[in-house]
Amino acid sequence: MHLIIDGTGGDVGMMWDKERLRGFLDEYPARLGMTKITVPEVLEYHGPDGKDSGISGFVIIAESHISVHTFPGRDYVNIDVFSCKSFDHEAALAEAKALFDLKGIKFWVLDRGLEWCDAGQGRTATRRQRDALRVAASVQS
Repeated sequence: MHLIIDGTGGDVGMMWDKERLRGFLDEYPARLGMTKITVPEVLEYHGPDGKDSGISGFVIIAESHISVHTFPGRDYVNIDVFSCKSFDHEAALAEAKALFDLKGIKFWVLDRGLEWCDAGQGRTATRRQRDALRVAASVQS
């Protein structure tokens, strides 16, 4: 499962707060039922165009990763929560929104991950999906 969040209208001070982001990334995985396997890393970036500046943070989880990028000069934040297992995306979205006091949110939830019992089932499912795409493409032609 992959939750993709684009946020706007947030608190600019919060978008620069490295300790706030580090604390969030430290606690967020456990609240979503995920297993943190690294300490969170948060970096500050100052680009040639000030609007490209901000902070970025990530944490590697056993299920995949969580990343956050802020662009205070553009009033924009993007957040990715990528996990090979399902999680409560509404709860994840609410916490991410609160992190920067975001007023505007666009989000997408993509089903991703390997949920097959064994490699044989994965190959069969992938083959079926590929065949379905070929049929759909031939219908459109």
